[in-house]
Amino acid sequence: MAASSGGVSTGTCLCGDIQWEVSGALTEMSHCHCSMCRKVHGTAFSTNAVVQRAAFRWLAGEQKIGHFESRAGSDWPFCGGCGATVPGLFGDEVWLAVGPLEGDFKERPLFHIFVASAASWHEIRDALPRYDAFDPSYDGPEVAATAEAPQVPGKLSGSCFCGGVVYAIEGELRGLVNCHCSRCRRARAAAHGSNGFTTPSKLQWLQGEDLLRSYRLLDADRFGQTFCGTCSSPMPRVDREHDLVVVPAGSLDVDPGVRAALHIYWGSKASWFEADDELPRFSEGVPG
Repeated sequence: MAASSGGVSTGTCLCGDIQWEVSGALTEMSHCHCSMCRKVHGTAFSTNAVVQRAAFRWLAGEQKIGHFESRAGSDWPFCGGCGATVPGLFGDEVWLAVGPLEGDFKERPLFHIFVASAASWHEIRDALPRYDAFDPSYDGPEVAATAEAPQVPGKLSGSCFCGGVVYAIEGELRGLVNCHCSRCRRARAAAHGSNGFTTPSKLQWLQGEDLLRSYRLLDADRFGQTFCGTCSSPMPRVDREHDLVVVPAGSLDVDPGVRAALHIYWGSKASWFEADDELPRFSEGVPG
C-alpha cells in the first residue's frame, strides 16, 4: 500500500462532539459486507482501514465514546450522542471506518471481504478482488454472524446488531436510495447511506422501542438519526411531520424486494469511492 502523501485527514461523528485526526498511511483498506457491519452501519457495506497509533489522535470528545462488546475482546465504539461509529484503539493500531474522513489521503480500497454475506439488494460491480470471508493474509479471530431475528410472515423485518430492537414493516419499501451527503457519511461512517422509505402507519416495533435513541440536526429540515442505545445500530427514523419513515437498509433481515434506484448528493461523495453501476446520479437531491 502506498504511503500517505503527507497530508492530514480529520474525521467527526454526526453531532461533531467526537473528532479525530489521522496523519499517517492508511493500510488494509477494504469494503466489508459481513452482517455485523451492515447492522452497525445501517448500509450495504462498511469501508475500513488501519492506521498506526502514533499517527492518530483525538481532537475532542474521547470521553463521550460508548462501547458495545459483541463478544469478549470485540469492541464496537460509537458516539453516545448521535450513534455514529468512531475509531477503535487496539494496541499499537487504530481501526477506523473511512466514511467520515475528510482531507488529503491517496489510499483506496484494495478488496471486498465477506462477500458471501453480502446484502441481497446490493450488487458489487467494481473489479476489486473479492473474498467470501477475510482476505487470505488475515491472521486473527474468526467472526460470527449476527443472530437471526424473529421473522413476521408477510412483512419486512429488521433488527439491530445486539438484537434488542426488532421491527416489522407492512408492504414494500417506497424505493431504495444511496445518499452520499457528508451527513450520511458521518452518521453511517460509510461511503454512503442506503435508505428505503415507508409511512409510520406501516411500521411496527416488535421489541426494544424503549432502547431507541434519537439525534436531530438543528439546522436540518428532515435529517436525523435513530439508533439502538445499546449497540448504536441505525434504526428506522419516524418523521410524522412528513408522514415518512426512513429505513436503514442494512438493518433489514430479509430481502426487501427492491434494489437501489439512484445515487443522490453525488457531488458530496467520498473522494475514494467510485460506483461502477449505471444508476442515475444527482449532484444533490432528486430535482422536484
